[in-house]
Amino acid sequence: MTDPVRFTPPTTDPWKGLRGVMAGTLILEVIVLGLAFPIVANLGPGITWLSGGYLGAVVVAHIVAAGLQGRSYALRLDIGLQILVIAGGFLQWSVAVVGVIFLCVWVYIAYVKHDVEVRMAKGMLPGQQPIDE
Repeated sequence: MTDPVRFTPPTTDPWKGLRGVMAGTLILEVIVLGLAFPIVANLGPGITWLSGGYLGAVVVAHIVAAGLQGRSYALRLDIGLQILVIAGGFLQWSVAVVGVIFLCVWVYIAYVKHDVEVRMAKGMLPGQQPIDE
């Protein structure tokens, strides 16, 4: 039985760039959710303590999560936040639409992360060389 071939790390850290993309996506979502406040205020019953508190809590959770993108559970946290945003459809359907759109973005980011992991394991990233044992 042969051992799998191991490779040196890539010349640049691909996870550093991915963490930046993930944090930036969360901040972009904070901006979009902030712009949802006037929509909720003008459509339906308006801003109530429940709708304002919910949207405010989700925005704060996104800001906190943007600082946690270096953790191993960051992608699961980000997708979980999308479930919270989609659940905000009980306030106004447009909030759920924002959640569905950003869920699609997070699914794509998860695909990119998986692709980088596979390429790294195969030694296909720039600068990777087989390790001789």
